[in-house]
Amino acid sequence: MDAELFPRSRREVAPGAVHVPDWLDADRQSRLLHACREWAGPPAGLRTVHTPGGGTMTSRQVCLGRHWYPYGYARTVVDGDGAPVKPLPHWPAALGREAVETARGPHAAPPEPYDIALINFYAADARMGMHRDSDEKSDAPVVSLSLGDTGVFRFGNTETRARPYTDVELRSGDLFVFGGPARLAYHGVPRVCPGTAPPALALAGRLNITLRVGGFGPDPERIMGDSPS
Repeated sequence: MDAELFPRSRREVAPGAVHVPDWLDADRQSRLLHACREWAGPPAGLRTVHTPGGGTMTSRQVCLGRHWYPYGYARTVVDGDGAPVKPLPHWPAALGREAVETARGPHAAPPEPYDIALINFYAADARMGMHRDSDEKSDAPVVSLSLGDTGVFRFGNTETRARPYTDVELRSGDLFVFGGPARLAYHGVPRVCPGTAPPALALAGRLNITLRVGGFGPDPERIMGDSPS
């Protein structure tokens, strides 16, 4: 919105969980969206995720660095086309560290680099149930970046999927970081608000990019890339 009665500002939603509105400017949003469209192409591209119980996630996902599937990581798309997972370029890994330093201070950034990205695409009717990001071996903060339509991000507690939780409106360009005592908090996306993306992005739907430290040890053959210009 161009003008608001109460402008949005940085907020600690829970100890260790910080929302920074409008962290990515229009240029950085555009560059990140362009990269996501490249990453989403085959092989190892955007896929529908099926859960072990026979369910289907309504968001679609592509992974970089290592491939996530319920409930673990692999170097190939074991639940898709079987192709090697695309590497995570240096520039989004550096973006993750910058995000943590912005949200939680320079001493909160992990000593090891961000090496995994999970990119979820939400169409108008997509959502994500309450879950924890607990398949990594590292307790480094999770970095969440939003592009496109506004999403309602439900951030809960570490004990249960039920209340107490806080609903946070994440708009295009917003940053959300959670670590420390909030690292294993349940969270989800109960709703997307269609038609709210910045017109200049030309994106119908919502993209959420989460950057993580896997803690699985070095994987030198998976390193590549310069920042896109």
